[in-house]
Amino acid sequence: MAGGSGQRRRVAAWAAGLGLCAVLLALVAAVLLRAYLLRSPAIPRLWARRGGTVSFSAGERLELKEALRGAIKIPTVSVSPEDFNTTAMAEFGNYIQEVFPAVFSSKFIQHEIVGKYSHLFTVQGSNPEMMPYMLLAHMDVVPAPPEGWDFPPFSAAEHEGFIYGRGTLDNKNSAIGILQALEFLLKRHYRPRRSFYVGIGHDEEVFGRKGAMKIAALLEARGVKLSFLLDEGSAILDGIIAGVKKPVAVIAVTEKGSLTLNFTVEKEPGHSSFPPKETSIGILAAAMSRLEQNPLRNLFGHGPELMTVEHLASEFRFPLNLIMSNLWLFSPLVSRVLAWKPSTNALIRTTTAVTMFNAGIKINVIPSSAKATVNFRIHSAEKATEVLEIVRNTVADDRVKIDVVEAFDPLPISPWDDQTFGVHIFQRTILDTFPDVDSVVPGTCIGNTDSRHFTNVTNAIYRFNPLLLKSDDLPRIHGLNERISVENYEKQVEFLFQLIKNCDTDKLPEPHANSHEL
Repeated sequence: MAGGSGQRRRVAAWAAGLGLCAVLLALVAAVLLRAYLLRSPAIPRLWARRGGTVSFSAGERLELKEALRGAIKIPTVSVSPEDFNTTAMAEFGNYIQEVFPAVFSSKFIQHEIVGKYSHLFTVQGSNPEMMPYMLLAHMDVVPAPPEGWDFPPFSAAEHEGFIYGRGTLDNKNSAIGILQALEFLLKRHYRPRRSFYVGIGHDEEVFGRKGAMKIAALLEARGVKLSFLLDEGSAILDGIIAGVKKPVAVIAVTEKGSLTLNFTVEKEPGHSSFPPKETSIGILAAAMSRLEQNPLRNLFGHGPELMTVEHLASEFRFPLNLIMSNLWLFSPLVSRVLAWKPSTNALIRTTTAVTMFNAGIKINVIPSSAKATVNFRIHSAEKATEVLEIVRNTVADDRVKIDVVEAFDPLPISPWDDQTFGVHIFQRTILDTFPDVDSVVPGTCIGNTDSRHFTNVTNAIYRFNPLLLKSDDLPRIHGLNERISVENYEKQVEFLFQLIKNCDTDKLPEPHANSHEL
């Protein structure tokens, strides 16, 4: 009996082992199948790559370069909603009239000044039945103290193929690039079939309330509806996405919300020789520490960051391609890895940044108050009210007064599929203009742009600066030695030139052409 029982146990163990091996083999087969046989590109290749779309002459290349350099030299600095260089803003308006004569003299282009310094151009297409679109940019820049710069920030110095200056990447390159592309088209006697709008705001860096917000309100009052809007916000990332060799065009389909809170602690002042157990500074510092030590939850898989990874899965090198193609299995691992770096952590959760802390008046005086400001950038799966409630529960101290400075929710997620006109146009234009780019994928803009003011005139808002950015370019935006290569800027103008032409199509690739209102 004992021998028979042992044999049965061995048989059962063998059966369990074989079953486990079968499960593991099935799991491996599923992983390999999804990675290599069921993979698909970001969106189906709707357009064949044509290449060689436009050739600018030597004279035109010099013209576009000098037009940008001239704009960079104008210090259109925004410090706050009440503090910006109005003289420079007005000078910028005069400047664009001077360097883009064809735009300002065209009989089918209407130019308006909005909010004293912003600009709205209405380009009337020859076919009023085609739904219009909008290209958006801004002229204002953040302050740029000259200390630490290799060249003065408003000198537009040209060095080793780069133009240095505040606004070369954010965002005069777009403002001037759009008008430059339109100028070149007009000089070639091109009349767009599809109407479109060009908006150039003057206060994007300080919330855009007097510029873009007023432009949006004006369009809404006129009953304008847009097929899509294209603004800054993302770019072609070259060597920035770990594990992906080729440059990737990331077009942001949403942007994070924002919540700014002031925290205040009030206590009786006193002499430092007999301090209380807790001072206003200590209480507030502890509250700030709790916020930093308890980040908001990881939301990977609940927003566009999932779309980004899924659409890029086949582009990752081995073994990352196996992992990214099988998020049903590896999602917990990927979410933890993304949380390690600040740049990717910002994509998967609402972030917490203590940006200001003020207290104390003298070395021997216990201060009566301490104040701090914290900015939260809100993930698309959360709302500002939810974040505020979590913050109150995390601080958990009635002595800390919390006041809302500003709050707005994340922007709605724009359509991203092969039934969307804007997606067709972006893919076609990127393939036309950038021969090294094969992947066009959706993403999230972790900052905020003027485009957030236009949700009442379109549900298709996209954020993409047609520039090739490498990892060392990112800290230059709002930082030291902001610069753009002349070649990169030429490509941007070429993209915008071709985009305007591509938007005049009235037939999309089969079988989707009949499902669009063009």
